[in-house]
Amino acid sequence: MIEEFDVVVLGSGEAGKYLAWTLAESGLRTAMVERRWIGGSCPNIACLPTKNVIHSAKVATLARRSAEFGLSAGEVRVDMEGVRARKRRMVDALVQVHEKRYASSGTELVLGQGTFVAPRTLQVALNDGGSRTLRGAKVIISTGSRATIPGLPGMKEAAPMTHIEALELDVVPDHLLVLGGGYIGLEMAQAMRRFGARVTIVERNHRVLPREDDDAVAELMAMCQREGIDVVTGVELQRAEGRSGAEVSLYGLRDGVAFSISGSHLLASAGRTPNNAGIGLEAAGVELTERGFIRVNDRLETTAENTWAVGDCAGSPQFTHAAFDDFRIVRDNLRGGSRSTRDRLMPFALFTDPEFARVGLSESEARQQGIPYRLVKIPMAAVLRTRTLSEETGFLKALLHAENDSILGFTAVGVEAGEILGVVELAMRTGAPYTAIRDAVLPHPTMVEGLTVLFGQKPVLHA
Repeated sequence: MIEEFDVVVLGSGEAGKYLAWTLAESGLRTAMVERRWIGGSCPNIACLPTKNVIHSAKVATLARRSAEFGLSAGEVRVDMEGVRARKRRMVDALVQVHEKRYASSGTELVLGQGTFVAPRTLQVALNDGGSRTLRGAKVIISTGSRATIPGLPGMKEAAPMTHIEALELDVVPDHLLVLGGGYIGLEMAQAMRRFGARVTIVERNHRVLPREDDDAVAELMAMCQREGIDVVTGVELQRAEGRSGAEVSLYGLRDGVAFSISGSHLLASAGRTPNNAGIGLEAAGVELTERGFIRVNDRLETTAENTWAVGDCAGSPQFTHAAFDDFRIVRDNLRGGSRSTRDRLMPFALFTDPEFARVGLSESEARQQGIPYRLVKIPMAAVLRTRTLSEETGFLKALLHAENDSILGFTAVGVEAGEILGVVELAMRTGAPYTAIRDAVLPHPTMVEGLTVLFGQKPVLHA
């Protein structure tokens, strides 16, 4: 028997769950099909649990620095079971929040593996046994992505951790090998180092975050050096041996010379793979791109009628806030609007210590695109709040239009960089000139006050 719904959502990630709740609350009969993580990866295994563990690591570091603040904390001992328990308590509470929202919205939560068997029709193998077939007048695909495990000889047998397993560790690794110097790799490397692990990042490019500006990367490399994190770049891996959790070795070439390294644990953080395989997209009439993402237009419509795809699986920027904006685009268009993903401003924040946050153009992007700009830049030490915190590393910089006072891009490396970012992003979204921030009366001493210092500098033209 086929059960008819107004809306069926496959996958309860950020965009999918908000669409389900919103459409159900509007009176549409809505079903959410989720195989495991109620609420998606962000509250369960990704964004929020990661930042929870990162904060525990920050507290450990502050405790070790207690004498710097005139305190005596004694010997600092890390209890990874306690770190994990704190993270689990937060996750459990967040899952309960999601379960209540599903109930209050009227969304029917169907737990099981959904597979398309026809356009807008899902067969669901229920987690508690049996199956159901659901058909939606409208269908939304929100299946997300997962950590990519390199297909090298021996890698499968090495059973590397992803962020999921790393967040469940109950012991400090003796020597953690981090495969990839991207966002997840840098965040987890610093956290585990602060817990007491020896950490080595192995990166195939000749520097971490290869697309970012030199000055930002230099600050992050300085962070690694201060923390005692080894970074090995330019490595072309060829094979792995052993097993993560016991002893694991990586072999390859570095600048044409044989390279090998061994550790106790291996963390794979070398990119993401969309969760689009094995869910019957062909039967649904949904096409994929060459890279395996669901093919969508700028309204997030797929190649199948009345079928949308949102978030990571559709190739949107791999941030929770991007998926939330996908939700708003589809929601508003279903209400008769005309919203698009084209030219949207997409901020990001890397939660290392110091943080790294950016929105709009970087200098390297401006140069590559031949866009002239004016630059203002200050060290973080010029923001007086940093001196009260003993957190003076980093900088603020902004790219200004060469011929008017609009802001083209903003980069912050330093304490609370992600919080500062929001003020500049709002100005960019509304078209406010940089002088509006410069002339604002901002409270002292705050981190945001540093923007008045930044925009009070004389811009330097880079043509």
